[in-house]
Parts: sequence; structure tokens; C-alpha cells
Amino acid sequence: MSGTLVLVRHGQSEWNLKNLFTGWRDVGLTAQGGAEAKAAGEKLRDRGLKFDIAFTSALQRAQKTCQFILDAVGQPELETVRNQALNERDYGDLSGLNKDDARKKWGEEQVHIWRRSYDIQPPGGESLRDTGARVWPYYMHEMQPHVLRGGTVLVAAHGNSLRALIMALDGMTGEEIVKLELGTGVPIVYRLNADSTVASKEVLG
Repeated sequence: MSGTLVLVRHGQSEWNLKNLFTGWRDVGLTAQGGAEAKAAGEKLRDRGLKFDIAFTSALQRAQKTCQFILDAVGQPELETVRNQALNERDYGDLSGLNKDDARKKWGEEQVHIWRRSYDIQPPGGESLRDTGARVWPYYMHEMQPHVLRGGTVLVAAHGNSLRALIMALDGMTGEEIVKLELGTGVPIVYRLNADSTVASKEVLG
């Protein structure tokens, strides 16, 4: 028996639009972000997908994306688990800064290293490896069991928490995963085998 795991990065947020480092700051979706989340739900509905449970982060941009999707598939009251283990990577002292201003302050090369290295932390923040260290156990203990029982699970989260999860699912290296771009509101549908390996992967772009 195989189950289905659907990953969706939240729709465009207010700070995505302003080119700010967001991290754990709790900002809302833009009108475009809401439309992206609704469109994601419609794509999943058109595939005939129904969910047994949903997981999202402790941040409203992911929670609202999750709800837009559930509304679109006709499951607005579905059990939804919220946990900060799925939060975006914490950007520490960069949080709230415009990315261009950060480059002026610390230099283009240093900011690029913080953004695109696997295991180097920005000041006061998390590396992608640190993010994975909270995402992976949560997935193994809380989400994966539903999938391995043949269930269909929705995860609405963030670029870096989902990168950490995809890294494990796809067997990617740290160098490979930092190059992966995830579009906002784009569903990724995994079918898993009973032994937890990936049977198929489809990006509904």
C-alpha cells in the first residue's frame, strides 16, 4: 500500500513582495498569495485528491495557504495540525531587513553565503541544516506514519522547511538542495511506497 504526500510552499507573502528576509516573522499573504493558494487547491481538486489530515507551521502565511487549499478541495473542516517544527528557517539578525540593504551592510558575498550555503548560519539564526534538524524528526514521527498507512497528507509550509523535507525524500546533498527553487503556491505530489521510498513525484506547476 502506498500513500500520498502533498507539499505546498505558501503563497506570496507581504514581505516576499517587499524583498525582505522573513524567517519567523509572522506576516500575511498578499492578494496574489491568496490567489496562488486558491489555484493550488483547484489543481489538487482537479486531480481528485482528498486529504486525511493537514500539517502546517505556526505562521499565518502557511496556515492561510493551507485553509485556502482545503476550502478549494471541499474539506474546510479537515483536521489541521500546526507546529513550529515546520516554520521557515530563522534568519536571525537578517529578519525584517531588505535583501539589498543587507548586501550593503555585510557585502554581496557574505549575504549570498548565508542565503545559499547548507550549514552556515546568519547571525543569530539557523542554517538549512539546523532547519532540517527540526523538520526531519517531526516528519518521521508525526507525518510519515499517516502516509505509510495509505493516507493522503497535505503539508503547507515554507521554502526552507520544505527544502529540508525534499532533501530527505529525494536523497539530495546539501550542495544540491540549496540550488532548488520552490515556487509559491505550487503543489508537489509524492506517492510513497510502503517502505517510505518515493514511488513518484509530480510538480503541478
